[in-house]
Amino acid sequence: MEKENRNSLIALPIVILIAVGLAWAGGQGGGRVFGIPIFALGVALAFLIQWLGFIAAYALQTEKFYDLTGSFTYISITILAVLISPTIDDRSVLLLAAVLIWATRLGTFLFGRIMQSGKDERFDEIKVSFVRFLLTWTVQGLWVSFTAAAAWTAITTTTRGPLGWPALIGFLVWALGFGFEVLADTQKSAFKADPENKGKFIDTGLWSWSRHPNYFGEIVLWVGVAIIALPVLRGWQYVALISPLYVTAQLTLVSGIPILERKADERWGGQEDYEVYKERTPVLIPRPPSETSDEG
Repeated sequence: MEKENRNSLIALPIVILIAVGLAWAGGQGGGRVFGIPIFALGVALAFLIQWLGFIAAYALQTEKFYDLTGSFTYISITILAVLISPTIDDRSVLLLAAVLIWATRLGTFLFGRIMQSGKDERFDEIKVSFVRFLLTWTVQGLWVSFTAAAAWTAITTTTRGPLGWPALIGFLVWALGFGFEVLADTQKSAFKADPENKGKFIDTGLWSWSRHPNYFGEIVLWVGVAIIALPVLRGWQYVALISPLYVTAQLTLVSGIPILERKADERWGGQEDYEVYKERTPVLIPRPPSETSDEG
């Protein structure tokens, strides 16, 4: 425990320094309020909201509103960025709608899920430690800032232009990803709600195409947002295109797939049907189910 606390203390300033670099880059060529780049202000507010949430969460020793706070941060800061930017154009409105629809849907879904389950096992050991729990909330501030970077930069930039065909392509990509994520979550919720499926793993619907179709949808929708934003980015603002790359790295290498794969292996590893499912079903990128195939 002492080692984890020490590592968390080291990680905290690193996370903040990364956020400062992002705030500086995304704020170049953007609108300002009282001399402060609106993008940088958004990043600062993202962390402030998480820290306020942490204070309440640590006092109550609960993680129940962790995801809900993240969704609120996306929604509130994106709305604020649109309202205080010098110009509100069609691209800003489109990006605002994309972020609000996604964040509202996912936030309510995750909050409903944790209220039903009662807790999130990921936080069992973390929430009792002030430093580790603080780091978790601080990292969420970075997660929000990186993920929304393309949208916030395009909304606050002083460079403007017509939507054009890139916006149409970006919207279609976003819609594909959003629809994929929603359908995957709906199918899994329905599967788990059926008493006959207790103790079983889902291998039907989109889950027969991918072991993590919801994460695939999440990545794709942020690619769509980046495509919509791309035409008005200039200079250092191109750093904001890290948005879908960051989401991909987090979900595939850090907090998403690795954790869920490990838990699934611990629970069903060695079972013939599960091993067959793993062999024939890609980890992330969907493909039609087949009898036998290499893992993708």
